[in-house]
Amino acid sequence: MIYQESNTVELKEKFANSICKEIVSFLNADGGTIYIGVKDDGTIVGATSIDKTCRAIADIITQQIEPNPQELIKNELIFEGDKTLIAITIKKGTDPLYCQKKYGYSSLGCTIRVGTSCREMTQDQIKNRYEKKFFNKDILISSKSTFPNLSFKTLKIYYSTRGFHLDDQNFEANLSLKNENGEYNKMAELLSDKNDISLIFVKFSGEDKTSISQRSDYGNQCILFAYEQLKNRIISENICFTDTSVRPRNDTYLFDANCVNEALVNAIVHNDWSITEPLVSFFSDRIEILSHGGLPHNQTIENFFDGVSVPRNEKLMKIFLQMGIVEHTGHGIPIILKRYGKDAFEIKDNYIKVIIPFAKKVMNKHNYNVDLTNSEEMVIKYILENAHATALSISDRLELSKRTIERILAILQYKGVIKRIGSKKTGRWEVMEYNQLN
Repeated sequence: MIYQESNTVELKEKFANSICKEIVSFLNADGGTIYIGVKDDGTIVGATSIDKTCRAIADIITQQIEPNPQELIKNELIFEGDKTLIAITIKKGTDPLYCQKKYGYSSLGCTIRVGTSCREMTQDQIKNRYEKKFFNKDILISSKSTFPNLSFKTLKIYYSTRGFHLDDQNFEANLSLKNENGEYNKMAELLSDKNDISLIFVKFSGEDKTSISQRSDYGNQCILFAYEQLKNRIISENICFTDTSVRPRNDTYLFDANCVNEALVNAIVHNDWSITEPLVSFFSDRIEILSHGGLPHNQTIENFFDGVSVPRNEKLMKIFLQMGIVEHTGHGIPIILKRYGKDAFEIKDNYIKVIIPFAKKVMNKHNYNVDLTNSEEMVIKYILENAHATALSISDRLELSKRTIERILAILQYKGVIKRIGSKKTGRWEVMEYNQLN
């Protein structure tokens, strides 16, 4: 094996207690391996006093570093001919900040791996990481709402529908809608009847963002209701190809609605709302669901893909659980993985993007134009946002006569662009071809 120093490899000819600095640096960066018994130029000389050195390393790990990184570090012996090396493998820290205890959370104590050297962190870097470690992780609870007066009629209706009976005097405290100073917090704002927060849906004409076809904001209201509206909007885009040449007939949808819903819910409950709102982008070949903040602290990529749930907004997650919108089983990510694989996830330090590709069979089947009048397109756009719309409500919105709307609906059904699901009174509209209308 060739040994060469890099951003993840440190070579040490001999053991010294100063190795604590290198361990801390790797913990605060992306992890790495320290080889004892190798010169800086890669020459193998072998480690000495193996047992004594291993005990000293163990003491450094357990006694000289804060917080204790024992579970993140592994020692092993490597044999190179007649020489023995000690390899210390360090994973990326699960805490935001590590330090040498004797120096504390100072620049001297908090170092980070940069290239082949260990650099002292700046005071701003330490401050930002320190706050992430010790500040209340549930920022929705500790923060202050921008609105001093909030109402929660919609939220109470949701709870009542689920069979919960809220005590008007205590429900704000029971649902953690106020911070420790007794002020409405950001979560209260999210759940209130009126706010400045939206869930955003943007539709593009092609495979990139050069041409926006539509933009819809679902918000300024209780996040539970906004979620339902956005969910229905996405479902309305899920066109279906039916193969009637086989029995039973085979239905293939543009995308897996269950997977998309799991991604949408995760984007809401795990989003860092101190940055901005989640975003749903609809392209001609895929749908992307973006949430901000990256992985929550103490979450690893391995655990993320294994379905280990580490909610960033624990109280908001609890409310979604009580509403039956999400289950605390961590099965959402594995469901997406099983259907679309790891390529469906783009995980960065400041965001997570779920990318759901469209079924090619459905895309190819609907790769043609449908000739529509302006009025017909207006009706479809309204139906996309209001699946339960009636001829009367469409008439009022578009300022066309009810008879004209009824005629347009009949024509659109004849063209196969829309179909009615359920009865006239309680049913809904499903748009079949609108992905080609831009």
